[in-house]
Amino acid sequence: MDYVLVHGAWHGAWCWRRVLPGLWAAGHRAFAVSLTGVGERAHLLRPDIRLQTHADDVCAVIEAEELQGAVLVGHSYGGLVITAVADRLADRLSHLVYLDAVVPEPGESWSSGHTRETQAARRAAIAATGTIPPADPAAFGLQGEDAAWVARRQTPQPGGVYDDPLHFDAQRINRLPRTFIDCTSPALPTIDVMRRRVRASPDWKVVEIATGHDPMVSAPDELLAALLAVA
Repeated sequence: MDYVLVHGAWHGAWCWRRVLPGLWAAGHRAFAVSLTGVGERAHLLRPDIRLQTHADDVCAVIEAEELQGAVLVGHSYGGLVITAVADRLADRLSHLVYLDAVVPEPGESWSSGHTRETQAARRAAIAATGTIPPADPAAFGLQGEDAAWVARRQTPQPGGVYDDPLHFDAQRINRLPRTFIDCTSPALPTIDVMRRRVRASPDWKVVEIATGHDPMVSAPDELLAALLAVA
């Protein structure tokens, strides 16, 4: 089985470091993508980065590696990205995994599920700098060395992706099996809308992990087990 792992805002491929060896050891191929403008690609930050730029990043890996039947995993903001990718390449995928992630409906953007206060704060930051500054890792339930490790590596998020709407064919997406991994302790408030959304539909499998929003850091073994169960 092939896995493609897509990080969330402010992160990069580095965040999957504790999960990738377990996927490889289980005999799977796994590819962690760094999106344009963040992670080790932070030097490519520019004002015109949009959601489809990040979808291009992931599609390029699927095409270059000639993947078929891949499990596509999106963390947080990455849920938008994998939805955009699945709309283009549904026939190359076998399963979508939304890891405490945005689960969009057609026409929604990353900002759609946020409170007015969050929207206002992030839009103000974008107006001032063109980016959204990294969140405090404590908001992800991280402490001590884990929090310090993430804080050192986070980079500003390209602002152009925040209000960029995603238009896609919902029927095409809904034909793929979908799993939502809900990180419940502590639960990140900006994902609350998505938690309710997936539980209101019979088409979703929901898996709970009692950890914070960055389970690839705080609970890699539990996350690995959930990902292997998909295969």
